[in-house]
Formats: sequence, C-alpha cells, structure tokens
Amino acid sequence: MPDAALKTAEKLGPGRMVLVVGPSGAGKDTLMDALKARLAGRKDVSFARRAITRVADANAEDHDTLSREAFDRLVAEDGVALSWEAHGLGYVIPKTYDDAIRSGETVIANGSRRVLKQADGKYRTAITLLITAPVEVLAGRLAARGRESREDIQRRLERADLEPDNVANLVRIENTGTVEEAVNRMMAALEL
Repeated sequence: MPDAALKTAEKLGPGRMVLVVGPSGAGKDTLMDALKARLAGRKDVSFARRAITRVADANAEDHDTLSREAFDRLVAEDGVALSWEAHGLGYVIPKTYDDAIRSGETVIANGSRRVLKQADGKYRTAITLLITAPVEVLAGRLAARGRESREDIQRRLERADLEPDNVANLVRIENTGTVEEAVNRMMAALEL
C-alpha cells in the first residue's frame, strides 16, 4: 500500500469533522444555532458541545465547564477528540465525538484556527467553515455588543487572523446577508 494511502487509512473516519471558525463578530454562534435548528432530527449529524476552562456565562456560548487540572489531565491522557488553548482558556471537544465519526456521522463543532492542522492530521475528512465578514462589519457587530471599548475592538481585529493559510478543505462563508442565506451556503458546502 502506498504511504499516502496508508496514512489516510490510519486517520479516523468514515465520518467527517467540521470545524466552524472565524473572527469575533463574524456570527459563528448565530449561524451554528440556525444550522442546528435546520438539521434537527438528522441522525447522521451531531453538534459537539465543547468543554472550556471557564465558568458558564448566560451571555456566552453554552458549554460544559472543566477545571484547568481536568483539562491538562485529559490532554495528557489523550482523552479528547481535539483540544487547544486560546485567550488563557483551554478548550476540549470530547472524545465521544470520535465514536460518532467512526460510525459515519458528520460532527460539527465550534472550533479554532489553532486546531485545524491537528484535525487534518487526525480525521480522514476534516472540513473548515470559515465564517467571516469585512473588517468594518466585524467592528460594528463587536461595538453593538457593548462588551469592549473601541480601542479593544481595534486591537482584537488587528491581531485576528482573518484568512488562515494552508488549510485543506477550507470553505469561506461571508456572513453579510441574512442568516438563512449563510446557512444555505453552509448546507451546500457540506452537501447536507
């Protein structure tokens, strides 16, 4: 068996890992909620519930909470599907989603650009949906949240990696129209 075929055979499948990424203000959570509603009842699609090393907040993403010690232990013991660190927090996609991929499901997860190479190395089919918008639209959305000063928003957008390089299976979804239009593009990209 050629080396490339052997490496692909060793990767986890036959299902797909779909990571939804993008800068703050792009609308990832809104689009994922709408996509989840549209796909409700589909037995071949799962939406991953992340665990994060922060206390649950009603104004933020619904997630499970774990301690820094639990995060470090899970990562050290390879007890996660995917993990990464960003903004001083640890993020985990639980290992149970690997079982869903083994059984042929599509798993859709709120991800991070920091974990794209890891996913590509682990799964036969890793797809990245990059949700984005022009910088001025992102700035307006962040300002409307009222959580950060104008200077903080500017700094956040200056350090944002709006276009990841060398990412296989990347689909760019510009979220400047209606939620329905963006979800239609996501569904088409995933052939769902």
